[in-house]
Amino acid sequence: MSADPSGDASGDAIDYGRFDRGHGDALNYWTLDPTLRFEARRVYPDGEFEWARERLEAFGDAVAGPIAENAEEIDRRGIDLATYDRDGEVVNEVRYPAELTETERLTYERFGLTHDPFHAPPGRSEPVSLTHPLTMQALLSYNDAGFVCPASMTVGAALVLEKFDDGANAETFRRLTSRDHDEHVEGAMFLTEKQGGSDVGANEVRAEPREDGTYELHGEKWFCSNVDAEGALALARTPDAEDGTEGLSLFVVPHTDEDGEPNDLVVRRLKDKLGTIAVPTGEIVFEGATARLVGEEERGFRYMTEMLNYERLTNATGAVGIMGRALLEAKIHAANREAFGETIQEFPLMKRDLVELTVDYEAAAAFAFEAAKHYVARETDGDDSAAYRLMRLLVPVAKYRTARMAVETSSYAMEVLGGNGYVRGFTTERLYRDAQVLPIWEGTSNVLSLDVLRVLDKEAAHEALLPYVRDLLDVEHPFVESVAGTVEGRFLELQEALMTLATEDEEYAQYHAKRLADLLFDVVAAAVLVSEAQWAIDEDGDGRKALVADSFVRSRFGDDEAYGVTSGDRSGMERFDAIARYARVDPESLVEAAPADD
Repeated sequence: MSADPSGDASGDAIDYGRFDRGHGDALNYWTLDPTLRFEARRVYPDGEFEWARERLEAFGDAVAGPIAENAEEIDRRGIDLATYDRDGEVVNEVRYPAELTETERLTYERFGLTHDPFHAPPGRSEPVSLTHPLTMQALLSYNDAGFVCPASMTVGAALVLEKFDDGANAETFRRLTSRDHDEHVEGAMFLTEKQGGSDVGANEVRAEPREDGTYELHGEKWFCSNVDAEGALALARTPDAEDGTEGLSLFVVPHTDEDGEPNDLVVRRLKDKLGTIAVPTGEIVFEGATARLVGEEERGFRYMTEMLNYERLTNATGAVGIMGRALLEAKIHAANREAFGETIQEFPLMKRDLVELTVDYEAAAAFAFEAAKHYVARETDGDDSAAYRLMRLLVPVAKYRTARMAVETSSYAMEVLGGNGYVRGFTTERLYRDAQVLPIWEGTSNVLSLDVLRVLDKEAAHEALLPYVRDLLDVEHPFVESVAGTVEGRFLELQEALMTLATEDEEYAQYHAKRLADLLFDVVAAAVLVSEAQWAIDEDGDGRKALVADSFVRSRFGDDEAYGVTSGDRSGMERFDAIARYARVDPESLVEAAPADD
């Protein structure tokens, strides 16, 4: 029997052979993903999961049905821009397919993704935590990571206005968080300029004050996703502001004025992108565009980091969604495709591949939602708390590693499908195109790795990290305890690495920054999986997660003499039903299994 981590009754291991494709009325992405359900149940705060479960199931049904069909059509048709009308007047008209409007209406109006974190939804007396939209965005990424971008930026922009605005942008906040689709507007984050790129401190867009209290913007933004957003936030420099990020201020720059006429800006073109077709990304030239200041001048970058942390988390949970869908497509194909008289999922090498892909997925989900847990806890505990320091450390690592893992998983899913996997209409090629932007959005791997160094140096994040990992490894089941022992050995190496980089010169630290981030991910992911394994045994009487934790530790920390060929290991075959098909494991049977350090 399969343990259902949502707490519902369950049947046998999942039979992926009963599906012929990875979307449609027969599927529900929530009920078909025990990993995502487990993480949501674990990290939702204050009993919120009981309210959320029914709604997530309904959303999982919608995403697998109409939203999935819409995503295929949106990707095929694309989005168009008309910068000028026939008379040469600027109109900046972005033209969307009707399918995207339907997806927006379902997501914003019916399911309240951008409303419920700020206003009490039906069935609750207060707003939901940000865990809820992050989980919804993971489900959305099963189909359309492009649309997740504006959905996430709408939540992010509303977060900034709720926290820092003095009321000047109250109407924008109301519309960003409205559940009425006809009133609702989307958010955006216009940071990048051609000459600066990741060096935001080099930004040159100017903000000139007007007598009526508004500002006018002059200059160019080079990479603007959701280019026609009415709730766009942009960084600009006011007169006499100091250089660098310290001199930047934050502004709301609507796409149109109160009469619906174009603001004084030109959308020069839309980028011809590899993927994420559902979000229009373009270049904007501000020619005196009306803008309203958020908060105080020269505090813009600090304000924007609030949104940036949320977007990086979205990137991570979005990566989880792409991995989940890619795995689903691969497992359905492997359960149906026959070769040499058997379905290909019965072949030992395919069993090994699907187990390893599932284990990576579990690790990515565990790490991403652990980062989300501390992000939400920091909202309550404050910026001086351990939760804040853990959030600041885990979020960039989560974004960096899950992005790369999504690219690798979607690439291999294409391979499982063979030639069809490389062809439009079979989903995996679209997942791969969408996944490829994840290492770029919200900071590249190098930028994120250097951010990890900064957090360790400036905020002493290691002081929160070390006791946190020790607590995760405090387990009691003999099998899980043995796995934890292996992790503890690598945890000691992590502590040595932290000490080394703290005492070496800056060049040396930067040279090894990415490897440190890799080590952080592997140790923390392993520790979280170990803790989850004990929790699943205690709460559900299921030892499956213990096999997942052990398999992850084997893959990261095991002895790889002769690359394991001479080891006698057959665990991928033996654990196939338990790990890849989510079959229940009796915890008592674990005492007969050999953990990673044996």
